[in-house]
Amino acid sequence: MSRAGDAIENPVSGERVVVRVGTEDSGGERLIADLYVEPRGSLPAEHFHPAMEESFTVERGQVGFLLDGRRTIAEPGRRISVRPGVAHDWWNEGDDEAHVVVEVRPGERFEELIKNGFGLAQDGHTNEKGMPNALQLALFAREFEDVIVFTSPPRWAQRIAFSALAPVGRALGYRGSYPKYANLLSAEEDGAGPPIKTRVTARALAVGGLLSVAFLLLLGKRRRRSKLG
Repeated sequence: MSRAGDAIENPVSGERVVVRVGTEDSGGERLIADLYVEPRGSLPAEHFHPAMEESFTVERGQVGFLLDGRRTIAEPGRRISVRPGVAHDWWNEGDDEAHVVVEVRPGERFEELIKNGFGLAQDGHTNEKGMPNALQLALFAREFEDVIVFTSPPRWAQRIAFSALAPVGRALGYRGSYPKYANLLSAEEDGAGPPIKTRVTARALAVGGLLSVAFLLLLGKRRRRSKLG
């Protein structure tokens, strides 16, 4: 859990967060933080929060918002509130660093989401847009589906894809949340993080080998049955 003064950065999205009121301070009920965003910094994709309220108060710069399909530019002094279930996205519209005060209620699960997302970016496990690979994304999305849902692709397509990819991801060592990132806001590391690429490759080969052996055994059994018949 976080306390006032804790800080974290995302080198991919260009975000830096400094906590004002942490989840430890509020008993998990809310999280208030100063968010500093580099020019053209942005989130990975449009999304909504199923049961969380979020607000943004622009202190400096120009911040673009896509809120329920409508685009707007917020300047200093403007407050944007996002109700649960409302699709939204935001980005730094200006040429200078933007400063926004963000408040979320409740804050504990959202904080866990942020720590894992930022941690994956810091460790080089995301692309240039801040999204992890498909196997990691499937587990991440399922782990935090109570906190965040991406609007694209459609939910039905996400459910089918994630249901197929999640077991493969687990077999290769991926998880939806990592102990390594539990104390990331306070710059402490504790526990395991995502698997490194060489281990993923080795596990993939092992899983592929087992599947191949199982397939050959099944094929041989069917051939024997065919001869007996």
